[in-house]
Amino acid sequence: MPFKTRITDLLSIQHPIIMGGMTGVGTAQLAAAVSLAGGLGIMAIHNSGKPEQAQKDVQLLKKLCKGKPFGVNLTILPSFDPPPYDEYARIIIEEQVPIVETAGSNPKKWIELFKSKGIITIHKCVSIRHALKAQATGVDIISLDGFECAGHPGEEDIGNFVLQARGCQELSVPYVCSGGVASGVQLAAALALGADGVNCGTLFCATQECNWPQSFKDRMVESKETDTVLMLRRLNNTCRVIRNVVSAEVEEIESEKGEEFQISDVMHLVSGKRGREAEAKGDPDGGIWSAGQSVGLIKDIPTVKKVVDDMVTEAESVVRTRLNSLLVVQSRL
Repeated sequence: MPFKTRITDLLSIQHPIIMGGMTGVGTAQLAAAVSLAGGLGIMAIHNSGKPEQAQKDVQLLKKLCKGKPFGVNLTILPSFDPPPYDEYARIIIEEQVPIVETAGSNPKKWIELFKSKGIITIHKCVSIRHALKAQATGVDIISLDGFECAGHPGEEDIGNFVLQARGCQELSVPYVCSGGVASGVQLAAALALGADGVNCGTLFCATQECNWPQSFKDRMVESKETDTVLMLRRLNNTCRVIRNVVSAEVEEIESEKGEEFQISDVMHLVSGKRGREAEAKGDPDGGIWSAGQSVGLIKDIPTVKKVVDDMVTEAESVVRTRLNSLLVVQSRL
């Protein structure tokens, strides 16, 4: 265990590496693989759908982790037909989940509820002002998401080289660098910038344990850091997804419509149903799927354990060898 940080201590994990909750791919099996490798795996409970299935999935996660720490993600988003958030929260508490990651809307209600039950809380934020608000509610750890991230990077477009350094200036609670992280060099850099670890999503999608079809994983290996698309920007609901036939069409429609662009113009392209169908068919051009700019760093499809081990080994080498070699010993004469 070459790295000991505030989050390795607080979360009782071997390495300062977290897999945050992800729609679709954030399964009990993938989360457990990360926890067993010495990091913290987090299952997205909304993937389960009905509360009965959610409870079974949490129980499976506990079993698969074999006593290792694990977490559950609760993402709260505005919706005409919202998921059963209160039921999900009840299950989290009932099943004695040790760590909860929240994301989306104001987490105050949920942070207070979970902390009252002794649960460690993590909240995803894409800006310092949101992070400070979350810190004020009593959250234990901030996941500070830079503009490079997959999914929803927010609307402020702050990359991690600045965002993490600002976190060091402003935050008193531990925080992890999230967005675009897929190498040990970046883990070392995140620690140098003041973060207590990293959160990875896209990286763990490119593993043998991920439930994505091989064709999706092959597309990730083929992709460069420029092969993502920011869509729905005109709606202030920016999403970063892989560049493919469908996302290119969305990008074109949004550009052509300009200020008149509405979600109804592309709903047939961006619907979750279409995305799930594309996954089922193994068609990487059949629907929308999320990927961060870190996709350009992915060169193979290893096991989760190899991903974690290689990241830690590389980060340790950077700190002990490269950075140490740059220091000039001052003469005492």
